[in-house]
Amino acid sequence: MTDYAIVNLLEIDDSVQGRVEGLEGRFSRKHLGSRDLGVSHWRYAPSMRNPGSHSHREQEEAYVVVAGSGRVRLDDEVRDIALWDVIRVAPEVVRSFESGPDGLELIAVGGPKPEEGDGVRSDAPWPDAADS
Repeated sequence: MTDYAIVNLLEIDDSVQGRVEGLEGRFSRKHLGSRDLGVSHWRYAPSMRNPGSHSHREQEEAYVVVAGSGRVRLDDEVRDIALWDVIRVAPEVVRSFESGPDGLELIAVGGPKPEEGDGVRSDAPWPDAADS
């Protein structure tokens, strides 16, 4: 491993690859050769709610809104988010995103995680699912 790496997030293959319509996700950790740091790019089509939510066993994450706007689910709370908002999420908090009418783009930054991963899927519906 070298002492530095330069990676263009938009040149990394989309890991979602159509499994969730209207969602793209690119992960740079392995491309950066980083032991402790992961950076990813997420792009949501306009007015799209991610049907899946997740938490982590160990990894803390922060998300930066770099385009558009939307809402974030944080456990049983839903909050509006806008351009340049930074959302820090403790590992155990269930999180998911919904884009506004102009879509939503996020940069996610994660800390160290076990090699086998530590993501935990949540089947719990969004707190306002009955309103949708």
